[in-house]
Amino acid sequence: MIRNEAPMSRRAALRAAAAMAALALAGSAGAATPAALVEGKNFARLANPQPVETGKKIEVIEFFSYGCPHCAALEPYLDKWLATLPSDVSFRRVPVMFHEAWVRLARVYYTLDAMGDARKLSPDVFKAIHVDGVDLTNDKTFFDWAAKHGLDAKQVAAVYTSFAVDSKLKRAMQLGKDYGIESVPTEIVDGKFITSSDRLGGHAAVPAALDALIAKARAERAKG
Repeated sequence: MIRNEAPMSRRAALRAAAAMAALALAGSAGAATPAALVEGKNFARLANPQPVETGKKIEVIEFFSYGCPHCAALEPYLDKWLATLPSDVSFRRVPVMFHEAWVRLARVYYTLDAMGDARKLSPDVFKAIHVDGVDLTNDKTFFDWAAKHGLDAKQVAAVYTSFAVDSKLKRAMQLGKDYGIESVPTEIVDGKFITSSDRLGGHAAVPAALDALIAKARAERAKG
């Protein structure tokens, strides 16, 4: 898990991420799903619940960064889980920006999201950064990378610098403050339950924990 600490340079942040990637991937492989979630240990109820943006659907948010090696290690588990997302649940990602490099990577995410390619290409973005060592914080490098993955480079560049993406970055920063996010990856369920891999014993336990918290949120909604 990456915590919000003193600012790092872009190169330092990327070097740190690369150095931690192997450990993060290895650590998540042996994680065990807890038999039952314990409040105060495996998850917590937020003191200040936040309104969801999904209306009748239960909202699941992952606060993350493409630059976080632990987020990269969690990605295969989340990607598989998303394929079975219940119809009454909505999932979205909110990038955090602890470092300047992560601000640029948040822009990468919202560019892909605006073009409808974030879900499909996110695993490839993580691989490019943490396995192949591609510096996607460099805008030209990102545009070239996007073109190699079937996107129109000119359109990508236009979206990347658009007012819409700027607005989403500001909104993401505010959401991080509203939820008091201090480390990533962190998951929020229905604006009131918070959990994370370190609370659960590893990345592999996250999908089952999300299912349990969704069921809990569903039951609480039913009670009004």
